[in-house]
Amino acid sequence: MQQPNQPDQTPSCEVLAPRQMVSVGVALFSMFFGAGNLILPPLLGVQAGQDALPALIGFFVAGVGLPVLGIVAVALAGTVRDLAARVHPVFSRAFVAVVYLAIGPCLAIPRTSSTAYEMLLPLLPTSVDPGLMRLAFSVAFFVLAYALAMHPGRITRLLGKITGPLLIVLIIAVVGSALFSEGEPLAPASAPYDANPAVQGFLTGYQTMDLLASLTFGLVIATSIRGMGVTEPAGVTREVCRAGLIAGVLMMLIYGGLAVVGVRLSESLAGATNGATVLTASATLHFGTVGTAVVAAIFLLACLNVCIGLIGCCGTYFSQEVPRIPYRGWALAFALFSCIASNAGLDAILAFSVPLLSALYPVAIVLVIMGMCHSVCDRLPQMWPWVVGVVAVVGVLGSVRDAVAPGAWLPIDALPLASWGLGWIVPAIAAACIGMLHAKVSARGACR
Repeated sequence: MQQPNQPDQTPSCEVLAPRQMVSVGVALFSMFFGAGNLILPPLLGVQAGQDALPALIGFFVAGVGLPVLGIVAVALAGTVRDLAARVHPVFSRAFVAVVYLAIGPCLAIPRTSSTAYEMLLPLLPTSVDPGLMRLAFSVAFFVLAYALAMHPGRITRLLGKITGPLLIVLIIAVVGSALFSEGEPLAPASAPYDANPAVQGFLTGYQTMDLLASLTFGLVIATSIRGMGVTEPAGVTREVCRAGLIAGVLMMLIYGGLAVVGVRLSESLAGATNGATVLTASATLHFGTVGTAVVAAIFLLACLNVCIGLIGCCGTYFSQEVPRIPYRGWALAFALFSCIASNAGLDAILAFSVPLLSALYPVAIVLVIMGMCHSVCDRLPQMWPWVVGVVAVVGVLGSVRDAVAPGAWLPIDALPLASWGLGWIVPAIAAACIGMLHAKVSARGACR
C-alpha cells in the first residue's frame, strides 16, 4: 500500500475510494482467513444437523462479530498494549504475551501441521504406522516452515497469491457440489448442540481464535488506512469499521457455505470429530480421489503459508520483548515446540484449546467491549481492573477445572448462565458496578 504522492495536500479526514476500501477489507479478510478456520464450520454443520441455523448464528457472533469489534477497539486505543494497559502495565505485557503464545505455538501453529496431515491421511498407504508417518510429516513440515520463515519475501508472497485464490475456488466447488446434490435427511442435533445450539455455536467460535488475532491486526489495518491519507481519528475509525464489514461479510459467506457442507452429511458422518474429515469426505464423495488429492494439496500449501506467517509474527514480537534471544532463536524454538505439540493429533489440539480459550476469550471480550465504550470507561478508570480482574479469575478457575478435573463442582458453577459456559457475564456486570462506585469514591477523595 503506497503512500500518497502529496501527503501535505491530502485532506485530514478523507473517505477511501471504493477500490481502496475493498482492498483494505480483503486484506483484513486474508489476515483472518487460515486453514484452521475451515475445519470448524463443517463439524458444526454435522453435529448441529437440524439446529444448524441457530448454532451458526451463535458462531457468527463469536467468530465474525467479535473479531471485527476487536479491530475497531484496538484502532480506537492505538495498540493492544495501550488497550490492556488501562487495566495495569504488568497485565498488559502478560496478556499480550499470552495472546501471541495462544495464536502461535500453543494452538494455532501446531494446528496447521495437524490439519494438513489429516487432509493427507486418506492418500497415505494404510500399511505404514500412522504415528510414525505423522512424526515424519511434522518434522518435514516444520523444517520447511522454519526455512521459509527465515527468508519469507518472494516465497510467501507467491504462496499467498496461489493458495488464496485456489482455496476460494476449492471452497466454491465443494460448497456448490453440496448445495446442488441430493444430500441426506437432516439428522437431529447431537452433543454439544443438542441443548442451546446458539450458545454452543458462540462457544465454538472461540476456537477460531480470531478475536485474539484481531487484537494484533487492528494496528496494522489502522496504519494502512492512515497511509492512504485518512489521518483524523474519527475518519480512521470509520474506515476500519467499513473494512471490518467487508471482511465480516466474506467470512460469513465462507463459514455459512462450509457449514452447509457439514449439514448435508450430518447423517452419514455423525461420528466425525473434526472438520478436516468432513471436508475430505465431501470432496471425495463428489469428485472422487482427485477431489481428495486437490483438497489435501491446497490445505497443505495454505497451512504452510499460515504457519510461516505465525512463526514470523511470534518470533518478531518476542525478539523485541527479549532482545537477548534473536529472531532466529525464537523462531526455531517455536518451530520445535510446535512440531512436538502437533504430534498429539488434531483432535487432542482442539480438545486442549477449549479450556485455554475459555480462559482467554472472556477477558478479551470485556476488553473489547470496554474499548468500544472507552470514552465512558476512561472517566471511571477503576472499572478496568475490577471488570477484567474478576472475569479473569472466573475464567481461569473454570478452565483449570475443565483441564484437570472435568466435572468437578466449583462455587462458580452456581453463577447464572454457568451451565451455558457464560458464567463470567454476571460477575462482569457486578464488577463494573463496583468499579464505578470505586471510581466515584476515589474522585470525591481526590477533590477533598
